[in-house]
Amino acid sequence: MDKKFEAGINIAIKIPKSKYEKTLAFYRNILKMEVEEKPIDSPTVSKTHKVKFGSNILWLDCVDNYTHSETWLQLTVPNVEEATNYLQSNGVETCDELEELSGNMHWIQDPAGTVFNLQKRNIK
Repeated sequence: MDKKFEAGINIAIKIPKSKYEKTLAFYRNILKMEVEEKPIDSPTVSKTHKVKFGSNILWLDCVDNYTHSETWLQLTVPNVEEATNYLQSNGVETCDELEELSGNMHWIQDPAGTVFNLQKRNIK
């Protein structure tokens, strides 16, 4: 694979339902960041809020079945199929069962369990 992987702007924090409201208050009331609820249609995420975090976007996702929070990151590539084949040839399998995806994207994990959303890079 000629083109390398690049970090995307999106960072999702999966937050247990029991800690969600306090987490929103932390970003909104203590850090004084703009927290905006966005509609979501997902079987695993009951609600989500968008927070502009410098040049990145934090997605605060409320998940009913988690006991601790997780941070999920975005990776972008010029060609998802080529990148997926490259990853598989290096022992990295997709794990798309984690959460429903639309379009030509995949979930992967590093050896420590960090989740990445692999998707096509927007050409500027």
